[in-house]
Amino acid sequence: MQDWHTLYQQMLAVALDEARLGHAEGGVPVGAALFTQEGTLLSRGHNRRVQDGDPSIHGETDAFRRAGRQTSYRNLIMVTTLAPCWYCSGLVRQFRIGTLIVGESRNFQGGIDWLRESGVNVIDLESQECADLMAGYISTHPEIWNEDIGEE
Repeated sequence: MQDWHTLYQQMLAVALDEARLGHAEGGVPVGAALFTQEGTLLSRGHNRRVQDGDPSIHGETDAFRRAGRQTSYRNLIMVTTLAPCWYCSGLVRQFRIGTLIVGESRNFQGGIDWLRESGVNVIDLESQECADLMAGYISTHPEIWNEDIGEE
């Protein structure tokens, strides 16, 4: 019997490492990774909007792009340190990624309710570490955070 909670925590650790890397580079600390249902890592990435000057490189899109083409995404698991914004929620929905593991959704709710309503299995791990990392960033860089989520 597989311990799903332990597996999801291990997956989140990969995304959290990516978030820390992005933060160390001066960017928004959101990390993501794409896994098979068996737990095999396909790709990992982090928000690089600030570093690359490209508004489309969110953590989820970075991990998605790095995974390369797949014949199907239904049985894949997207793991992200923060609830995905509408842009990234659209990516999950468009490609019918079956499961979304969220590190936390207290700092930002994003589109997780819409994804659940659309049939995506959304699991919020309510990670205090993810919440603290994001809250600290939002408080020290509100202008960049608002830009990231499309707020003025």
